[in-house]
Amino acid sequence: MSHNKSDRKYKAKGIDMVKGTIGIVGLGRMGNGMAQSLLREGFNVFGTDIGEAQRQAAKEVGVSIVADIKALCAESSVIILSLPMAKHVQAVIRNKGGIINHAQPNTLIIDTSTSEPEVTRSLSTELDQLGHQLLDCPVSGGPAGAEAGTMVMVVGGERSSLERAKWYLDALSSKVVYMGKSGNGHAAKLINNLLCAAHLVTTAEAVALGTKAGLDPEDLIAGLNAGSGRSAISEVNFPRWILNQSFDSGFTMQLMRKDVRLAKNMIGEMGLELPLAEQVAEIWAQSEENIPDQDDFNCIIKNTGLGE
Repeated sequence: MSHNKSDRKYKAKGIDMVKGTIGIVGLGRMGNGMAQSLLREGFNVFGTDIGEAQRQAAKEVGVSIVADIKALCAESSVIILSLPMAKHVQAVIRNKGGIINHAQPNTLIIDTSTSEPEVTRSLSTELDQLGHQLLDCPVSGGPAGAEAGTMVMVVGGERSSLERAKWYLDALSSKVVYMGKSGNGHAAKLINNLLCAAHLVTTAEAVALGTKAGLDPEDLIAGLNAGSGRSAISEVNFPRWILNQSFDSGFTMQLMRKDVRLAKNMIGEMGLELPLAEQVAEIWAQSEENIPDQDDFNCIIKNTGLGE
């Protein structure tokens, strides 16, 4: 974009506001990366986190650190959430000292966490009744994508809220796909991560088969990527984090196990029988026995034939 974002104005529900300041709750690797992208695009970024190391790291890249959510709300009526789980999102919004208690009128909350659709819908209804807006905008691309501003977002919520958020999302992402009503973004993200979890297992098994048959793993991956068996896992994860055994994508086993569990719960709630998905979910659940929570999520391949 060629325009100066810090000078542009917009009108939402009859209120003129300057589009230049944004707050972030959660300054881990994803939140920090998003802050860097927003700062690079000329936004004034305020942030808060319960971790001292996270606050210090964000301060070093140019984020204005504030003490708590109350102080963050005083600075901005647009707030990004980058949190691990739905319970953290609920606490930040609803708890004493949270956003609901301190938000400016007509606050827009952009939730980039991978959360639970029904929790999101409940929060959206509650916030709407108070004159606020919530978008579920879970992201793909990891810390590298957050820092580069090239993430992909699947978005749920009102279209008017998406229009209001567009400028910020453009700074953070290479692609935004609107999924419809509140919670749909989080549902789509859980489905995506279930597929990602399955592709890790199936691709690892394919490479194990190829290795046993005498194929070089790198050659096999190159061949798969030239054919119809390719996926983001074969195109990105295997070359970048698995074949070289770096296992440092920035996304943990704990988080992926959580997402797969939530996807499995969704299947049950829908009354579906999806045997392959159930088997994938079981593989990930069993991995808790031998792969620590904080290990990289690509380490799941160690529980396939490739790790034997």
